[in-house]
Order: sequence, then structure tokens, then C-alpha cells
Amino acid sequence: MVISAPPARCTPAPGSSAPLGATPGDGGVNFSLYAKDATLVELCLFDRPDDDEPAVVVQLEGEQHRTSHYWHAWLPGLQPGQVYGYRVHGPQDPSRGLRFDPSLLLIDPYGLALAMPSDSAGAMKSVVVDPDGYDWEGDQPLRRPARETVIYELHVRGFTADPSSGVAAPKAGTYAGLIDKIPYLQELGITAVELLPVFQFDVHDAPAGLPNYWGYQPISFFVPHHGYSTRCDPLGPLDEFRDLVKALHRAGIEVILDVVFNHTAEGNETGRTFSYRGIANADYYLLDQDPSRYADYTGCGNTLNANNPVVRRLIRHSLRYWVEHMHVDGFRFDLASVLARDETGQPSPLPPILWDIDTDPVLAGIKLIAEAWDAAGLYQVGRFVGDNWQEWNGRFRDDVRRFLKGDGGMVPQVSQRLIGSPDIYGYEHRRAETSVNFITCHDGFTLADLVSFNAKHNEANGEANRDGSSDNASWNCGVEGLTQDPDVLALRQRQMRNFFTLLLLADGTPMLGMGDEVCRSQQGNNNAYCQDAPISWFDWSLVERHGDLRRFVQQLIAFRSRRDVVLEGQELLLEDLLLRNQVTWHGVVPGQPDWSDASRSFAVTITSSCHRYRRHLMANAWWEPLDFGLPPADAGSQPWRHWIDTAQPSPGDVVGWGDGPPVVGDHCEVAPRSIRVLVVELPA
Repeated sequence: MVISAPPARCTPAPGSSAPLGATPGDGGVNFSLYAKDATLVELCLFDRPDDDEPAVVVQLEGEQHRTSHYWHAWLPGLQPGQVYGYRVHGPQDPSRGLRFDPSLLLIDPYGLALAMPSDSAGAMKSVVVDPDGYDWEGDQPLRRPARETVIYELHVRGFTADPSSGVAAPKAGTYAGLIDKIPYLQELGITAVELLPVFQFDVHDAPAGLPNYWGYQPISFFVPHHGYSTRCDPLGPLDEFRDLVKALHRAGIEVILDVVFNHTAEGNETGRTFSYRGIANADYYLLDQDPSRYADYTGCGNTLNANNPVVRRLIRHSLRYWVEHMHVDGFRFDLASVLARDETGQPSPLPPILWDIDTDPVLAGIKLIAEAWDAAGLYQVGRFVGDNWQEWNGRFRDDVRRFLKGDGGMVPQVSQRLIGSPDIYGYEHRRAETSVNFITCHDGFTLADLVSFNAKHNEANGEANRDGSSDNASWNCGVEGLTQDPDVLALRQRQMRNFFTLLLLADGTPMLGMGDEVCRSQQGNNNAYCQDAPISWFDWSLVERHGDLRRFVQQLIAFRSRRDVVLEGQELLLEDLLLRNQVTWHGVVPGQPDWSDASRSFAVTITSSCHRYRRHLMANAWWEPLDFGLPPADAGSQPWRHWIDTAQPSPGDVVGWGDGPPVVGDHCEVAPRSIRVLVVELPA
């Protein structure tokens, strides 16, 4: 599709207030913009993306081009590819929350493509798109059940930017580059990728002259990020993102987007204006008691007014667009608790936007995952509103970390995490997969750093190591950072296997962080949001160097495909799963669990819901070996068989299901800081 120049003479017809945005039709394009308090809107048409001045300016004024708060026009002769923007006139009165500035060219909040300036001083411009102008070749969202899902969180650029990826320029670090690495994800057993933000974001907002690498500064809620495309034309990112989705779907892998609907890149009152601030500032943002300032529940300078009807519609239309026209399979909502705040900033018991999303028929069956907290202290894990939401279970991360670190008093908590966190989700008939279990994510230590550093080391970020959390529940295994000590290195490997064992055997939906399966390190940086550099990229030389750990992870992921919940082909409520799985807790003595603060160990026997097999897990977070007594394997003569022993080097750390040697006797020693799992097939 080529950029079309506007006709020399462009006489607008009244057009329609619906739909919002720029909609191509038979012989022209309809434009519609919501701008409540504006006094005049100018639609600017450009011949070329880099032009500083418009070729045509269409003034939208009078009743024929304004209906209530909507400004609209039909322009005959225009086609998809037309470059445009708005200049919006009105009061510049921050004390009333009004920040109109007609000297600024603004992008369309509903625009589907952007023309990027050749230099940072230029203005972005919107581009007319026909959203149906792509051949999906029959592709549709996969709708994989949550019970079959294993999520892999990754950064589009970071996955293939490193030269070790073997992906050559211009594909390295792009949507197209990620396509080349789909076989790796398949081999690992991943069923869904969760992509860090791919909405067009501001790359120039980090301090100390560093880039915004993670992408949590959205400019548009509809446009795929240009920096991840091999093409420079405005429509390239759309086609290449859709190529990626189609390729992942062909491989049986779903696409979940990390979406940011809690703030925008416009920042606080000193920030740059791209769109919303200059169009309807008081509608789009939560304002402080002093309307010249912004309420900030996000830590990013502003907060979207998500429960304002105008913003609710924008969010809902964005989600529908990414499902209907980009075929994504789900969304993870960054700082989702912000969406529960009303227009005064207070938590609402029935937030309209969350119920809009939860009940939208277009989004039915789409994965909805909430990061159920925000930067101002609203923590809603286990209490997030809605019937269909899953939640990032931050308590799973924290409790498992502290248990394996050796902290006291964690046995009761970690036991709950292993069986789907019924203390959190065992109410209102929640699904067993409501809990998205994770140990690490983009925000914080990688798994290798979690077992290698006691403290964060973020000096490279240029903020004097003040940024990033200081509460990591990490343990360096005796030496801070790099070491050649073989005992320390062996202990770190054991701890990583321990983490993966609890993560991948726990009920719920597991999520892995990019590269954790091959010991990717950020050298102790737990907030690498501004590090577009090898420290954040996937080092592909690690795949061979740490193939033993990757094999361990593959084997555990493969086990999840044979769980009875999957084999029965049905969704079970958490309460029903626990009843059918027959969970029995033990300590070192069968049938006598030790829930005391001094305890650092537990054992659990779980009989699968269809009575096909039974597994017995013994976890020892103590620094000395423990001798566990064993319950009978079954009522007959079948013995327990070894399956997992995290204290053993590969290939003894995990063997094929049912291939392990039988256990002799009624006791089993578990090495210090290790986990053993025994299994038995049950008679039909």
C-alpha cells in the first residue's frame, strides 16, 4: 500500500461522528475526533510523511462538522495511506484542566498507523489504514484453554538483537526476527508468548540519555511499534506484526500482549504532548485537586481516567481491534489496579471498565491477565473484580522465593502456592488456572541473578542505584555475583532447578521469564528498563552452554501436557480440583506435616484426578540432608519410582516418566536445599 497525496481541491462533506478515527469507504475517508471543549479543529493533510507543512488544511467548524463533542468530515478522493494530523483550538487554561495548543500537530487517538519523523524534533502523523487489507490465510486466535497454557514472557527486540542469535540485520530485534526463533519456543514446549509492550511507545523518556527499552510509555493504543519493524513505511509494522502472529499460530503458540492502559507517554504537566492532552485533557486523565497537575498512581507522571466513558470506549475499541484485526489471543494488563480507580482516584467496588472488558462478547474466550496492583499501594491479588480474569500471583513469587532462600515460617504459605493458592483464590468458584504463577518477570532479577546476588546492582541506569526494588528475597549462595567456586555454582544450579520444579508442578498457569531456562543474567540489574544493550538481550550462546537446565525445563513442561485436567478436556474449579486430586500433606514423618516457623521442609502426595498416577514431592530448604519417611505408593505392590532429584546433575536431575529406578525401602534422603519427586502409575 502506497502513501497517497491529498487531492489538490478537497471539499469536505459533513461526514459522520461514527466511527471514530479515519475510516476509508467508497470514494473517500470519514474522519471523526472527540474534542469536548475545543472551539475549532483543523484536519491537516500531508503529501509526504516528512513534510513540515500540510498540503491541505480542512477547518471543521459549524454544525455540519460538529455533532455534540464530535468533529467530523467526509473527504472524497482520499485513500488508505493518506497522512494526516489534527490541530485543536481551545482555551489554554491549566487551572481548569484545559491544555489546548493549536501550534501542535496531534495524532489521532484512534489512528491505526503512524508516519514517524526522520528526526526526534519532527512530529508524528497519523495514517489512514484499511484494517481489512491483509491476507490472514484463514488464521484465527487459537483459544487454547488456560489449563494447557505455559507462558513465556519475552521482549521482541531483546529476543534476537544479540549477534549470537544468528538473525542478521535488518531482521535482528524485530517481529520478523522473532519468527526465525519460533522453533526454539516449540522445542521448549511453550504454548503462549507474552510480549512486552508493542504499542507504539516513546523511546526517549529514560534519564541519563538512555532509551526506554521495555516500552511502558505508550503513545498510541492501536499502532504496532515501529522500532520492531524492518520497514520504514507507516504500514510496515502492521504487516510484520500480523506476519508474526500468523507464524506463531501456525506453530500452535498464542500471542498475549502486555498492554498499558494506566498512563501514557505524555507524562506530567511538563511532559510532551502527542495527542490526548491537547484534545480532551480533563477527560483522558485523572487530574489532581489542582487541575493544573496530574494525579499519579502509576509512577509515570499521569494516570489515565480509565472509568471516564470516553476512555472506557477507547480501551474497549483498542482491545477489540487487536483481537479482530491483529488476531491476538490475550492481554496482560500492566498495573491493572489503576483501572479499578474512579474519577476521584479511589478504588471502586464495581469499576465500569473492568466489567466492560469482562463482559465484552468480542473478548469472550480471550485471555485476560491482571497485574493486580499499582504504584500507589492498591494491591488486589485475589480480589480483582470480574469473572474471567486471571492474575499475576505476586504472592507465589514472593513465597516460593523466601521458602527456597531458607526463610522460616514459609512452609504453610508455599504449600498453598503449590496447589493453586486456595487461600487466595478458593472462593466464588474460581478456576484452577486463575493464578498465573511466576518466579521472575521483566521487572526484577532474572532467575540466574536471583541465586547470584543479595542486592541490586543498577548503577548502569544512571540513577545512583536508587531505582528498582530493594526487596528481592534473593540469595547469592555464598558469593555476590560472578564466581568460579564449583560448590557455589553447583548450589546455584540446584536452586534454579528447585524454582522450576515448584513453578511447573504447581496448579495454575506457569509463566517463565525470557532466558531463565538458560541462565540469562543482567549482572544484578533488577530494573533494566533503560538497557537496550547485551545486558538485556538473550545471549544465544547460553542455549548450548546451559543445555542441561534447558532439558530439565523441557521435561517438566512436557509433564504438564499429561495432567489429568488436560486429559479429561474440562475446566475444573479450584475447589473441585483439590477434592479430586486427593492432596495429603506430610513432614519428614508421613501424615505429620510441620507447619511451624522453624520448619524448612514439607512433603505432599497428590493422586491425580482420574487416578492414573500419584506423585510424592519432598522439598528440603534446610542446609542439611533430611530423611523423609514414605507413605505407601499404592494399595498393591507397585513401588515408588524416582523422577526428579534437583541435587543430581543432568541427566539424573529428571528422568523419563516411569523410567526411574524403584525406591527401595520406606525412607528417602533428600539432599540439602533440594527437591525430590517420586511417581507411581496406578492400576486402571
